[in-house]
Amino acid sequence: MLVEMSAQVMGAPFWMWLVFISVVLLLLAADLGIFNRTDHEIGVRESLISSVFYIAIGLGFGGWVWYQLGVQSAQEYWTAFVVEKTLAMDNVFVISMIFSFFAVPRKYQHRVLFWGILGVIVLRGIMIGLGTAIVEEFHWVLYFFSAFLIFTGVKMLFTQDEEMNVEDNKMLKFLRARLPVTENLHGNKFFVRLRNESTGGKLKTFCTPLFIALLMVEFIDLIFAVDSIPAVFSVTLNPFIVYTSNIFAILGLRALYFALDAMIDRFKYLKPALAIVLMFIGSKLFLAWFFEWEKFPTSISLGVTLGIIISGVVYSLIKTAPGKVK
Repeated sequence: MLVEMSAQVMGAPFWMWLVFISVVLLLLAADLGIFNRTDHEIGVRESLISSVFYIAIGLGFGGWVWYQLGVQSAQEYWTAFVVEKTLAMDNVFVISMIFSFFAVPRKYQHRVLFWGILGVIVLRGIMIGLGTAIVEEFHWVLYFFSAFLIFTGVKMLFTQDEEMNVEDNKMLKFLRARLPVTENLHGNKFFVRLRNESTGGKLKTFCTPLFIALLMVEFIDLIFAVDSIPAVFSVTLNPFIVYTSNIFAILGLRALYFALDAMIDRFKYLKPALAIVLMFIGSKLFLAWFFEWEKFPTSISLGVTLGIIISGVVYSLIKTAPGKVK
């Protein structure tokens, strides 16, 4: 049994995967069963306190990775965590639009985000597993990932924001054309049984707009994962670090959502910082090749990434402070 538990599974001993899964399940159980047993509107203060807690857990897990796998693995984890956390912040803007479009009250938004994270855990695992298999078989794909990140960063830096029109989204039109959807919300329910005239007054199961909002949030995460997963693969090829950093970053983002949603205008200069991070992460593989390094120094990668993000946040807060000319 001990031999089996110590066996390497996708970059780490099997027992480390069990510890990670146990921590995530405990966090989700505490969230739903203790802190959010009833639907309520989450304020900025509660959101910030929860976010600090989740960030501490995420960073602390990196300390445990250091103890078990060494300092380089920990630095890779922390770099991946920061990159994923920052890139995931862009989701907030789109999720806020989705909730506004479906008129989802704030007291029900946590329910959508909670069940959304369960889908993210599964979908990100599938995507990272496939990505790991592809990179191991075709190592040159990493150069494609790197070039894609540089292109995405340049495009993000020099392209003006275009407001997303949720109503014109093809995914939403596809869902509405194929699923029976009620006109209005029915409390916090995703599905309801209603009598339908087309079936002779018999009961029929309908999706509520809350469930469609959940599917849209999952769809948006898949779109953003196209950027974030290649970015983390450019930091490390260890699937354990890639996956755990992804999940801990997203868990914390869900808690931070309500504070960020209330202060979206204060972070208007964060997007250029994200663009520069993507270009830097994408260029590391080419820089390592040019200077004939075996690998780009992880400590430098972590320091530069943190420096760019902190600069973007601080500059945003200064430029958007009350009384400042925008």
